[in-house]
Amino acid sequence: MYEDILRNVTLPKSIKDEIKRKLEEIDVDEETARRIVDRCVEVYYQNLIEPGEAAGIVAAQSIGEPATQMTMRTFHYAGVAEIDVTLGLPRLIEILDVRKKPSTPMMTIRLLPEYAKDRDKAREIARKIEATYVKDVADISVDIYSLKIVIKPDERALRDKDLSVSDLKKILERKLKMEIDEEDGCLTIQISPDVEKPYKTLMDIFDRLKREVIAGIKEIKRVIIRREGDEYVLYTEGSNLKRVMKVKGVDFRRTLTNDIYEIYEVLGIEAARSAIIKEAKETLEEQGLNVDIRHIMLVADVMTADGYLKQIGRHGVAGSKQSILARAAFEVTVNVLLDAAVRGEIDELRGITENIIVGQPIKLGTGDVELIYRPKR
Repeated sequence: MYEDILRNVTLPKSIKDEIKRKLEEIDVDEETARRIVDRCVEVYYQNLIEPGEAAGIVAAQSIGEPATQMTMRTFHYAGVAEIDVTLGLPRLIEILDVRKKPSTPMMTIRLLPEYAKDRDKAREIARKIEATYVKDVADISVDIYSLKIVIKPDERALRDKDLSVSDLKKILERKLKMEIDEEDGCLTIQISPDVEKPYKTLMDIFDRLKREVIAGIKEIKRVIIRREGDEYVLYTEGSNLKRVMKVKGVDFRRTLTNDIYEIYEVLGIEAARSAIIKEAKETLEEQGLNVDIRHIMLVADVMTADGYLKQIGRHGVAGSKQSILARAAFEVTVNVLLDAAVRGEIDELRGITENIIVGQPIKLGTGDVELIYRPKR
C-alpha cells in the first residue's frame, strides 16, 4: 500500500525509503499515510535552495559564526579519559587546513566479531599494534671502562609482549646490524677499542637502543581497550592506517583515524571527503553547536572537487580562484596584484567579490536573471 502511495511522488529514493520505513513502523491507514506523504513533500520543497541563492556565502556564515563560539581547549576524547585529543577551534582549523599531521593523531580500531567479544584476544591485538621499545622490556646500562652496553631483559615484561630473550637478541642484531653476545641472561654489545672514536660510537648505539622499536607499529604510542556495548574497541594514541588495516583480527571496514591526509593517501579522495564531513560535524557538535550538514558537505566538496585535498586558504581554494580581484580581496593583496600585472592577466569580472569591488550589480538572486519584458502598447 505504502509503495503505491509513494510511487508517483517526486522525492529522492533515499527519502522515499525512509518515509516508507517510518510508515511501516507506525502502521497507519491509507488516508493518514497520504496526508503524511503530502506533508513530507511540502517540507522537502520548503528546504530546497532557491535558484540564484548564494549557497557558498550562506555555508561560510553558517560554519564561521558558530566557530567564533568555540573554545581553544585540548580536551579528553569522549569516553577515553587517558587519551588527549585536540578539540574546538584548533581542531576545526586543522581540518580546514588539511594539516599533513594532526597535533594529536588517534585511531578507533574495531575488531572482527571473533576478536571483538573476547577481551584476551582484543588485548593480543593491542599488543601487536602498540609500539614496544627496548627500554620497555629491559634495563640498558653503559660500562664505559669495558666499552660495552649491557641489556638486562625483564622476563615478565618480555612474557607480556609474547617475546623471549633469544627473540630480543635476534631483533636487535637485525636492527643494529652487529653481533650481540649473551652471558648470564644478559645481552652485551662490545665495542672494539680500535674503532675510531670508541666512546662516541658507544654512546651513539646507546641512544639508538633507547629509541629502537622491537615490536608493534612505531607510530602507535599507546593502545587503550574499551568495552562499548557488546564488543571491545581499541583506541590508540598515534596513527598508521595502512599497517593497522593489515593486522589480523582488525575490521578494516570500521576502523577510523582522525588524520584526514592519511585517509586520502590510503583510501582515496572520496573517503577523505567523508572524513572531512565527519570530523568537522563531530568537532562542532562536541561544542554543542548545531550546523546543518549540507553546509559542511559543500565545504568538503570544494576542498576535494579537483581529486586532491585543498585547504581553504590562499594556498588552496581561495588562491585558485580565476579572478585576480577575488584573490586580492582574500590575503596578500599587493603581491597578488603585482603578480597579475607582471603576467598581464585579465579579470573577466564574472564572480560576486570582483563585481562588488568595482561597484557593478552582482549575479545573485534577482540579479541572476537577464530578462527584458516589453509589454504591448
